[in-house]
Amino acid sequence: MNISAAADKANGDTDSTAPQQLDAGALFVLQSKGSWWHCGYHLTTSIVGPVIFSLPFAIALLGWVPGVAVITLSALVTFYSYNLLSVVLEHQALQGRRQLRFRDMAADILGPKWGKYFVGPLQFAICYGAVIACCLLGGQSLKFIYLLYTSNGGMQLYKFIIIFGSATLVLAQMPSFHSLRHINLVSLMLCLAYSACATAGSLYIGNSRKAPPKDYSMNGSQVSRFFGSINGVSIIATTFGSGIIPEIQATLVPPVKGKMFKGLCICYGVIITTYFSVAVSGYWAFGSNSKSIILTNFMDADGSPLLPIWFLLLTNIFTLMQLTAITVIYLQPTNEMFERWFADPKKDQFAARNVAPRLVFRSLTVVVAALIAAMLPFFGDIMAFFGAFGCIPLDYILPMVFYNTAFKPSKKSFIFWGNTIIAVGSSALAAVGGVASVRQIILDARTYSLFADVTM
Repeated sequence: MNISAAADKANGDTDSTAPQQLDAGALFVLQSKGSWWHCGYHLTTSIVGPVIFSLPFAIALLGWVPGVAVITLSALVTFYSYNLLSVVLEHQALQGRRQLRFRDMAADILGPKWGKYFVGPLQFAICYGAVIACCLLGGQSLKFIYLLYTSNGGMQLYKFIIIFGSATLVLAQMPSFHSLRHINLVSLMLCLAYSACATAGSLYIGNSRKAPPKDYSMNGSQVSRFFGSINGVSIIATTFGSGIIPEIQATLVPPVKGKMFKGLCICYGVIITTYFSVAVSGYWAFGSNSKSIILTNFMDADGSPLLPIWFLLLTNIFTLMQLTAITVIYLQPTNEMFERWFADPKKDQFAARNVAPRLVFRSLTVVVAALIAAMLPFFGDIMAFFGAFGCIPLDYILPMVFYNTAFKPSKKSFIFWGNTIIAVGSSALAAVGGVASVRQIILDARTYSLFADVTM
């Protein structure tokens, strides 16, 4: 990563930049006040979430060796990719063009149309889709807790989604990305906690008399196994997605050089601890019977818990609490957009002129997300499609393109061809993964119904 420093020094760039005229979105939401510790908390919350409960299922689609290999490769590629984004952002800042948003970064490097018509809409779809998915998962988690104590309860899923959305309404009013630093520290501890619970639960059941037969064979036709393996790779790739790396780096107080790398080290320390423990223990315990969410395997066929109820309750509470933090962090790009459109940067952030539209539009954003989650409880299939065409381009492809375009490394260099191979391979995965996700939507379409009452 010292390549950027050498290039900047050779070009005579310095670390002093001319002051930029910021719009209300950048001025109020993307305040540059944070340390690298805070950056690590934000990164962890944006990447590590309850989606890791799907990793045993992903390994079941791939098999032991390919599954663990894909998780390892995804970790290495994304760590490298996010570092490239950070290096390019530092390079732009040294040239007096510090970019605070993904779309601005794309516009500066690739041209205005790329930022306005491709990266901006793509990032919005992914981030707001994540908010909807969190509302759905939060509602399902609340219903799971409800059924632990009222097995014949009649409350429908949409009511739990509304409850979760109501709680999120309060946190959605947090004024800036930086103001989430303490919430995201708690989020980091929560993901460690529920990952430990999931791992311990899998190991306990796997060693108990109630353990299911350990079958690690790959079932189904050759076509089903092929598309299943593609879905497995897409699931793993999506679990490492963020989509808001530039916005997180924007929260760092200048100079930003080297701080993002330290934050990524915190984040990936948590990733190594949680991803591999949940994935390996879950697949070891349940094999090819691993469900799309491993917590579902903690209940037997007739719905009876295989673990103490207090343990399942604790795991779901940890999960539920972290989901609120993830929801709020992925609201930030939407919040920034509304602040840019409706707030007045010449007035104080907490002036009535700015507070009123903030309260209205942030509340409306959460209400609409909760409504969509309640209407479309099969949204996971749609998110798989967005993951293929959104997370992979933003987190696996564009960082390589940005670096090669901004620094123009020699076409004979290892870094140029390494970046090119990653970008081309990720593009192929996005295309095939998109086809596989569309196929899954078509297969599941017959079970779709608005406001359906589904569980984990």
